[in-house]
Amino acid sequence: MSFDPEVPDPPRLDAAEDPGDYDAVEEPETRTGEEGRREALAEFLEEGAWEDGFLEWADHTYMDADQFEAARALGLLDALDFYWNESAGDVGYLAPELAADLPEPWDERLDRADRADIEEAIDELGRTVSEVLENRYIDRSSEAFGYTWE
Repeated sequence: MSFDPEVPDPPRLDAAEDPGDYDAVEEPETRTGEEGRREALAEFLEEGAWEDGFLEWADHTYMDADQFEAARALGLLDALDFYWNESAGDVGYLAPELAADLPEPWDERLDRADRADIEEAIDELGRTVSEVLENRYIDRSSEAFGYTWE
């Protein structure tokens, strides 16, 4: 690991989006009308899924301290979003992208390679937290709707 970041607060999950907009979500042929259990996902993030996923990601990321500082300052960590797709039984994530025109001082501090590295790292963070939610926090042993939430 090239840096040792402090675990930031988990992102707040905003209003539900179209499941097709999220990465790692298999869009089913028919929708069940579920709301994505955003409150339960937010609770899981607060209860440790965010910290578990973040620390796992930090152990393997190629992001450096300056890039991480930029990602935090530009709100990319706060803008990560997660969605439970009950129909397909997976957790998707939506990783934000950097704006084309960045505010000072980031407009001059981040070159094209830095921007690509940051976006790739934030995408990987979303994927890692998504997998932690799916594999460690969602109880798949219940028969009610196929799953139960702890």
